[in-house]
Amino acid sequence: MPGIDECLLEVMRLPGARGASVVDWTSGLALGTIGDSPNGDHEATAAETAEVARMTAEQPAFAHLGAEGERSAEAPSTPVEDIIVTTHDGYHMLRFVETAFDSSVFLHLWLDRSAGNLALARMRLGELAERLVLA
Repeated sequence: MPGIDECLLEVMRLPGARGASVVDWTSGLALGTIGDSPNGDHEATAAETAEVARMTAEQPAFAHLGAEGERSAEAPSTPVEDIIVTTHDGYHMLRFVETAFDSSVFLHLWLDRSAGNLALARMRLGELAERLVLA
């Protein structure tokens, strides 16, 4: 089971990966970073992406609903799996990490649009998020 550093190294092996981070979306702090940052500042990028993650994860429109139309008790603490933002030259993928404690962590991958494979990146981030060990 990889820790943060190992996880980020694996993420950077994806075709087209330009940069990645593990971010706590409640504080906006980067727990680990690698590669480039879209705006040249990993901490600012972490704070900005945390705001997007927080706004998305806390919206009732994305809540997991049961058969009766009410929030399901078996639903994960964060009903959103990932967020994908496309720009003219890249993709930003935020993948939420489920943990045994209050899950407020996500993986952020910045992927070059011409060299990256969004489907592959989504699958690999999902696998890494399941195996990530936060210590």
